[in-house]
Amino acid sequence: MKYPFLISIPHGGVEIPAEVAGRFALSEKEISWYYDPATRTLFDFGRSVEATLDTKISRMVIDLNRPPLPLPPKDPDGVIKTRTVDGRPVYLPGQLPDLPLIHRLMMRWYFPYHQHIDELIDRYPVRIAFDCHSMLPYGSAEQNDAGKCRPLICLGNYGDENGRAKPGSLTTCPPDWIVHLAESFREEFCGTGEVAINTPFSGGFISNAHYWRKGIPWIQIEVNRALYERENSPISHSAVKEEHVTELRSRIWQILARFWDATPAVVPTE
Repeated sequence: MKYPFLISIPHGGVEIPAEVAGRFALSEKEISWYYDPATRTLFDFGRSVEATLDTKISRMVIDLNRPPLPLPPKDPDGVIKTRTVDGRPVYLPGQLPDLPLIHRLMMRWYFPYHQHIDELIDRYPVRIAFDCHSMLPYGSAEQNDAGKCRPLICLGNYGDENGRAKPGSLTTCPPDWIVHLAESFREEFCGTGEVAINTPFSGGFISNAHYWRKGIPWIQIEVNRALYERENSPISHSAVKEEHVTELRSRIWQILARFWDATPAVVPTE
């Protein structure tokens, strides 16, 4: 049985194109720390879902979960990053990509990813999409939750802590959907404090833009890296615990399947 899910994994890539190799102020180990480790494996549910989309490109080159504008230097954490979430310069002095290079990178990696999302939704019977990420166990220096401990799981639909729309805005899925999914995660992860809705992340550009474009409900899923990593710093970052990734993937899949199977009152059939 295939579930009518689209799985998007935009931050799991590690590839550095030749055009930008040698430009970084960050070491290879630091660059690898600033992506979402193991997410291409963690959220790979194979033929159990209608469609999965991931990427090889590192988010330190092109961040697929940001709007295409503004370009640097206006947004240091935008589609082309000039500073990391903890304040480190990304590029060596004078090595920030110029506009022609940014254009080539965007045309090769950014726009095809977003076009592919639309094509998959048109081609397959997708009824809900999940944008899948990992997060550090604590807020970094330049983030709104700097220094604060994070939950094991964060679900986002651009709403408030109960999944409801904030004044003057819309959510990317009905509140009942995200609340029900959060309850399924809490059954697996032992309590309300371990699973949060829209805190610290409420969603990114992918879920917002493609909900508007296609009307398919989107939920962003953030998994705490402490569940499968030994270390959490750009200097001491060490190998992912592969056995933990495999186990965690199984648990997440059971949660998503249970959410869909057991909620006929929440998930419409038409």
